[in-house]
Amino acid sequence: MATTPTALTWADFQAERQRRGIPFIVAHRGASALEPENTLAAFARALADGADAIETDLRFSADDEIVLHHDETLERTTAGHGYVRDLPLRELKRIPIRGLGGQGFTAERIPTLIELLELTQARVPLLLELKDPLFRDRAYARRLVRILEAYDMLERTAIASFHLEHVRTVHAICPDIPVGYITLHNPFPVKAPLLGPFWPLLLLNPLYVKWAHAMGKIVCPLDPNPEPRVRWYLRLHVDALLANHPRRVREALHQGLRAR
Repeated sequence: MATTPTALTWADFQAERQRRGIPFIVAHRGASALEPENTLAAFARALADGADAIETDLRFSADDEIVLHHDETLERTTAGHGYVRDLPLRELKRIPIRGLGGQGFTAERIPTLIELLELTQARVPLLLELKDPLFRDRAYARRLVRILEAYDMLERTAIASFHLEHVRTVHAICPDIPVGYITLHNPFPVKAPLLGPFWPLLLLNPLYVKWAHAMGKIVCPLDPNPEPRVRWYLRLHVDALLANHPRRVREALHQGLRAR
């Protein structure tokens, strides 16, 4: 398994981005073009294929374990039915994950955040999207902070959401965790340190990245298949790229650099 050799922290991100000269690659739900999304197989493949960081989605099981699952319900990606929140972890672990494209089932199961931290040896930067509204509750927010503290991951973790209220409670408990704001509609940078605008918004506002950098922000467009736009992103000097297929995105970045 490959890991980030420098154990990069988010505080170092901007300086390291300037030193490297190319955007970081953030595996979107792992290497989700090659393995079922948000599985240990997808995360391991992403690291083996050169991802710099991992993005994943957090929800709570019925017994308050933090699990990595995008949807509120189980049907799209597993053999299960109903809500993730309605089942304890032991029952979630019995449910097979669907194969790519929903074809057949695999030996993979819904992983926990702790399993991801152990897979990565708690050294790979994480971008955690807080899907569950329970993160607004201090008890649930504190549970996340405790896990990250136990694995010495607070400096290498950022939290993000389409709903800033989902991240505010965690940030209030641990102000050092960077907060990311994802948007489909706002073509202007906001106060959050990490910004994830849906990529067409950068067409609507061509100065978005320059404006955000003047505010000291990090920009990672919401575009998990960025290969056709890599040269444009290099011209804009975005800081990171989401990637369903990290190896292909890395190849596209190096091709884009050679073409400059």
